[in-house]
Amino acid sequence: MAHPGPTLVWLRRDLRLADQPALHAAAARGAPVIPVFIHAPEEEAPWQPGAASNWWLHHSLQAMAAEFEQAGSPLILRAGPSLDTLRALIAETGAEAVYWNRLYDPACVLRDQDIKAGLRADGLDVHSFNAALLLEPWEVETGQGRPYRVFSPFWKACRQHGIDQDPLPAPGALAAPERKPESLTIEQLELLPGIDWAGGLRANWKPGEVAAHERLQGFLEHTARDYGGTRDRPDRDGTSRLSPHLHFGEISPRQILRALRQAGLDTEHGGAEAFVRELGWRDFAHHVLYHFPHTPERPLNPRFEAFPWRESETDLGSWQRGRTGVPVVDAAMAQLWETGWMHNRLRMVVGSFLTKNLRLHWHHGARWFWDTLVDADLAANTLGWQWAGGCGADAAPYFRVFNPQRQGEQYDPEGRFVRRFLPALKNIETRYIHAPGAGGARNYPAPIVDLKASRQAALEAFDAIKNT
Repeated sequence: MAHPGPTLVWLRRDLRLADQPALHAAAARGAPVIPVFIHAPEEEAPWQPGAASNWWLHHSLQAMAAEFEQAGSPLILRAGPSLDTLRALIAETGAEAVYWNRLYDPACVLRDQDIKAGLRADGLDVHSFNAALLLEPWEVETGQGRPYRVFSPFWKACRQHGIDQDPLPAPGALAAPERKPESLTIEQLELLPGIDWAGGLRANWKPGEVAAHERLQGFLEHTARDYGGTRDRPDRDGTSRLSPHLHFGEISPRQILRALRQAGLDTEHGGAEAFVRELGWRDFAHHVLYHFPHTPERPLNPRFEAFPWRESETDLGSWQRGRTGVPVVDAAMAQLWETGWMHNRLRMVVGSFLTKNLRLHWHHGARWFWDTLVDADLAANTLGWQWAGGCGADAAPYFRVFNPQRQGEQYDPEGRFVRRFLPALKNIETRYIHAPGAGGARNYPAPIVDLKASRQAALEAFDAIKNT
């Protein structure tokens, strides 16, 4: 009886060995396994990975290559059109199967459908798997058979469906092909910036599967029980910071859910429940993106097609550089630039400020986050910015305008976060630390907008479209 030919495992944003369905299924075939990563960013246009994402990917691939080397089958790196590259590898290796884990970005869905059809027409055994979500976007629907647009009923349906699934173990030793296919080096993918601006990223992050589990363990030991009470405080280390590891698939939500339970945490109540609900929001973002693939470019609420957005390169530049004169906004934007990450509470604050106080189009914010966040994710980015702009799924009512001064006073009451990221304000009295202009502090800009007047202008702009 002839032995089966090799299996190509096409890696994308699933850079781990454990709970890796495509890799697990490939190993079970009893044939050599050839893991391959294909660099083809243009296939994800118009949302090709940004600079911070590419920095993370470079280091995650380094970590992944070491793991595959240890497992016995080296990681192959290629660049070029995915289907052509896969076919070339099939011809070189005699592979008879191609397995991968699914992505849900609109461009990737269309590409993967074409590739699956093409390879099956070539006679290959082709399968795709869910490695990224608790539930696939099509696994829950409303009573009318439609996708959800509101989180609470979505999450209730997910809970009723069941979100528990045992993570898969990492495979044992992988059988390598008789002859290793040629591979590019990671450096040849040219993912790192030509000018080294990534010092802050290196100081704050360690990509890779091992690092993801180390971060999870630290969260379980120090933060998870109090997560519900600390997650809104940017002045404390109260969040998991697992988002980039989840985006690149260095850890799975199933692994996280299992780890919470193994740590003796109650995932139905308290801090752990609040964190599991955040995993639910992540699934919800992918649910919305999959069913409404136009939303990265256009609002889910069509009335906002006619919204009278302002255009001001000056104001946009001030927001991007953290020079708005509103301390908590500027500190948040400084955190983003320095670390490639921003606290979730502050993402809402700066999003509201951009779309409502400055009344600039949410696209500007989405694009800036896309290029500067290490956890830039199309589903989460789109949901978050349409939420901030009041035009998306489960969006805050447009008349809900965050007051950034009050947000700062409530969630950074001593001003520690602002002082950490705005050294010019380190000696300002606490009573002024969140005031626009920081009470007239030297070397700090005056506010570029009046918070009260700009809020009223935003409400008047909304009145112009709310009955359309």
